[in-house]
Amino acid sequence: MPVLRAPARRSSRAALLSRIVAALFGGYALAALTSVAALALPMGTVEAVLAGMQASFLVYAGAVIWVFAARSAWRAWLGLAVVALPLLVMACKVWVEASA
Repeated sequence: MPVLRAPARRSSRAALLSRIVAALFGGYALAALTSVAALALPMGTVEAVLAGMQASFLVYAGAVIWVFAARSAWRAWLGLAVVALPLLVMACKVWVEASA
């Protein structure tokens, strides 16, 4: 087993902490955006809410898996941001329509 020096241990701990934060909060943000964006689907409100809620569980689980499967913490964050962008656009559309 290779012995890691102190700076290497610190950077690997920081990367792990970054992944944990990305999994917890990034995954939650994606799940929340999915729930709201589902309201833009062409279906009834009740069905859209249920579909968004069910999809949010899958999105959250997928985000957690992605974060720990990515090659680096930076790629994990980038992947979350890429997926969040279209969901944010759809959620903003729903929020604007709801306020009008």
